Amino acid sequence: MVSAIGIATLSSAAEASSASSTLEINIYGLRSTKGNVLVCVTANPRFFPDCGKDPKSFKTSVSARDAANVSFTGITKGTYAVALVHDENANNKMDMAIFLPKEGFGFSRNPAIVAGPPKFKAAAFAVDAAAVSQRVKMKYML
Repeated sequence: MVSAIGIATLSSAAEASSASSTLEINIYGLRSTKGNVLVCVTANPRFFPDCGKDPKSFKTSVSARDAANVSFTGITKGTYAVALVHDENANNKMDMAIFLPKEGFGFSRNPAIVAGPPKFKAAAFAVDAAAVSQRVKMKYML
């Protein structure tokens, strides 16, 4: 016989395990295997696309050689956006030439780039399942 306390404990454990997700990011279109790919995932529109100052963001730097697939675990359900930089010279920032990026970039949902980075809404996607994936194409201006 299972007590009511045992049932509550079992259901709480099941809810806790289903409350977080894994985000898989498939990156394609890198023009070289030089340097690193900087990956940032945020749920806060104020910190997009540069979510380096968002204390709740998920960030990593991956060698461009190994950047085809990047995953994050422990993502809670919600709305997120991903920003990528192909940091070819490995200086941990996006290098600019006047007003154009010298290095590659990409965003979740692959929004059209007109003048400047997209708004959060254009790159936003829902994390509402145990596993969510985004396929991101890198873009180069120069």
